[in-house]
Amino acid sequence: MESAKPEAVENGTSQAALRELYGQPMERARLKTLRRLDEHCRSFIARSPFLCLGTGSAEGADVTPRGDSPGFVQVLNDVTLAVPDWPGNNRLDSLSNIASNPQVALLFLVPGMDETLRVNGTAEITTNPEMLALWNVNGKRPKSVLVITVREAFLHCGKALIRARLWREDYKIDRSELPPYGQMLKDQIEICDTAEQIQASVLEAYAKKLY
Repeated sequence: MESAKPEAVENGTSQAALRELYGQPMERARLKTLRRLDEHCRSFIARSPFLCLGTGSAEGADVTPRGDSPGFVQVLNDVTLAVPDWPGNNRLDSLSNIASNPQVALLFLVPGMDETLRVNGTAEITTNPEMLALWNVNGKRPKSVLVITVREAFLHCGKALIRARLWREDYKIDRSELPPYGQMLKDQIEICDTAEQIQASVLEAYAKKLY
């Protein structure tokens, strides 16, 4: 049975109503948006091993994780970033969205730092050999690269990560609290493989197919 939808919110849905509810942003929050990557943005990106990539299309919005060693995202110039597309699940959610709508949003994280870096702009997909050659992991290169043209960039305060205690040990779970990934997939989809077979395949991909 489909879950009942919550009752419609009567107020707070228009921009004017939201602004009345939340008030005006602090002056520094309004002024901090940059139109290019300054030295602090560059330093942040150089130390970031992980980002979330937001894309969208007429079908809806999507967010995917991207990660590698710190500095895997290369700053080509003050307004251009390059993000390698290493092997994933081949759903191509992000790339398909970008092919129809180039607008993207990136959220960079640095382990141990509560503040984050937000970058918004447009992306294009390239397979230019010179671009692919910017990355080489044991002789392997990405199949494609996202070239991001920066529209705006700004640092985001650490309140969310502080509340989440993301870098603290006390919210870190014992992995046994949740079933193995293979078991969860087996429970969610109709497939002839056993949970153990799925898990073995996943672990093999982790060990041999990261790049």
